[in-house]
Amino acid sequence: MEQSLIASRVKDSLKICNNSSVPKFVGFLRSEETAVAAAVAQNGGVHFSFFGGYENSERVFFGAFPDWCENEEYFFPITPLTFTYRKVDTLSHRDFHGSFMALGITRESVGDILIEEGRAVAFFTKEVAPFVKEQIQKIGRVGVQVEEGFTGTLPGASKLTEASDTVASARLDCVVAALIGASRNTAAQYIEQKMVTLNSICTEKATTVIKNNDKISIRTKGKFLIDSIDEKTKKGRLKIRFKKYI
Repeated sequence: MEQSLIASRVKDSLKICNNSSVPKFVGFLRSEETAVAAAVAQNGGVHFSFFGGYENSERVFFGAFPDWCENEEYFFPITPLTFTYRKVDTLSHRDFHGSFMALGITRESVGDILIEEGRAVAFFTKEVAPFVKEQIQKIGRVGVQVEEGFTGTLPGASKLTEASDTVASARLDCVVAALIGASRNTAAQYIEQKMVTLNSICTEKATTVIKNNDKISIRTKGKFLIDSIDEKTKKGRLKIRFKKYI
């Protein structure tokens, strides 16, 4: 979606949520689009959050919530569908995208698509999911069975490796440099080129302060969870403990 359209839709959602006291949503959004949504929503006077159907999802919904809402993830209008097929058959993201688009579904109606041998889980808007379940019998030339929801772990579920380092400050550029083992200037370039997301939101501010439990994704470098960044060394640097998704 164009940035002006995203901004307009987010403003409308905030207004409706504030006036009617009901949750309102916009999605699915790419990381660059979440940055636009967050910038607009920060001055909207309404609580908001992002969610894509599972933790650390790439494409996410924007949600504006009234004060009475608890367990916000429950309200997001997202439905996962599981596609099963023979393990000897190979399907790619392009195969799934092509089949979904052939149904006339817009890109904003489809979230992440997670694939493993013989199984894929894709996330859809609640309105679109029943139509996909009814219409899809094949992905490309491969026959598939479609069921609502998913069981067990998601395809490609990430494992975590632990690591630690020290940084001069909790600024985003310092932390990114530590996470990827690069210079601060290199980290700043990643940030300027919109290759870094913080808690699913693309950020271009190198001075953003990182806190415990923040999640950072760096394009081509991976995803990271900050365990702690508030303990000082004897030399006044900050100890950073983090996990990397592999």
